[in-house]
Amino acid sequence: MAEKDKGAWGWVPILYFTQGLPYVLVVTVSVIMYKQLGVSNSDIGLYTSWLYLPWVLKPLWSPLVDLKSTKRKWFLSMQFVIAVALLGVGLSIPTNMFFITTLACFWMAAFASATNDIASDGYYMLGLTEKKQSFFVGMRSTFYRLAMVTGEGLIVILAGFLENKYGDNSKAWSITMIAAAVLMLLLTISNFFVTPKYESDASNLAEKPKSFLEVFKSFFEKKNIGIALAFILTYRLGESQLVKMAAPFMLDSPEKGGLGYSTELIGTIFGTAGVIMLSIGGILGGILISRDGLKKWMLPMVLSLNLPNILYALLAITKTTHVIPVTATVMFEKFGYGFGFAAFLMYLIYIAEGKSKTSHYAIATGFMALGMMLPGMISGYMQQWLGYDGFFIWVVIAAFPSLILLKYITYPAEFGKKTND
Repeated sequence: MAEKDKGAWGWVPILYFTQGLPYVLVVTVSVIMYKQLGVSNSDIGLYTSWLYLPWVLKPLWSPLVDLKSTKRKWFLSMQFVIAVALLGVGLSIPTNMFFITTLACFWMAAFASATNDIASDGYYMLGLTEKKQSFFVGMRSTFYRLAMVTGEGLIVILAGFLENKYGDNSKAWSITMIAAAVLMLLLTISNFFVTPKYESDASNLAEKPKSFLEVFKSFFEKKNIGIALAFILTYRLGESQLVKMAAPFMLDSPEKGGLGYSTELIGTIFGTAGVIMLSIGGILGGILISRDGLKKWMLPMVLSLNLPNILYALLAITKTTHVIPVTATVMFEKFGYGFGFAAFLMYLIYIAEGKSKTSHYAIATGFMALGMMLPGMISGYMQQWLGYDGFFIWVVIAAFPSLILLKYITYPAEFGKKTND
């Protein structure tokens, strides 16, 4: 067995880059790909939102990762499955049944990615001392964000370049997804060589299933859990719909109420300026909560998540297509999302407090994913019914349930505040 903290500077960055890449490909890049392959907004919203389901349900099979084999074997296996699934997407795109077959492959990638998250996070906690876990948390976040830049930015830009080169969106996206599969395979091989072996095959299996059921039950016995779950499910009610229709809005022609932007331009805006502002918002949010506590910043952060959505409504209503206001809108929205999400994550940590905080946090994040999945499923239908201008006005209105529930949730005013020892 390797000693703890060994080679962490090598394996932490690659492991978390590999965790972020499949998520952004499944959840975000798939939307742009399907739009460019002629799929309707209603189908995009419905079927790509179903892809959140593995992240919703992952608490249910997370004990299996503890019970069987090692975390390292789990994440290496899952990363290889993701590479195969992405290859399947690339090879399926030129076929007549591309929508069904690519969705099946994305489903396989989504389940493998959610399982990879469980195993990678477990390995991180196992392979590092508590002190080093805190030290490397910033690096985890940084390389996860770099994976988002790679997915939303570089991979989408590559697809746009190939669209222009071949004049054939199907061929362009087929090559792009095959390239993404090769990248995923290379990352899997890298993780095989850089991650030390910290554990033997799992033992002590006898009581874990029973204790897990008890842990699961105890989560729903928490005080005021009904209000808390309602707040978790509605916190991103507007954002969960906007994130599905933002790219289609920019890609659709002006005649359909869109902006008529190219795939390359979308990749540049979302993958660079967007991700940078998302990261800045998240970092600033964390700093302010650690300085002042959650109570002071909860309302401003809920507002920051939702108010920038007004800018999308203004773009759609005024039919503004100039790149500067559009880029500014994306930057404000991503900053607000990062800033507002900091309060959400801190509240989830509070909800998970207690004896079984790891399992309870996994359950809470499952409800968080459900809050993204369900509204996203109807987003395409809402857009087609209301048009882009009406849809973005609806997205702004969707902020009100979380603002109302904010009055009823309870948590310590200084929760999250850094104490001076």
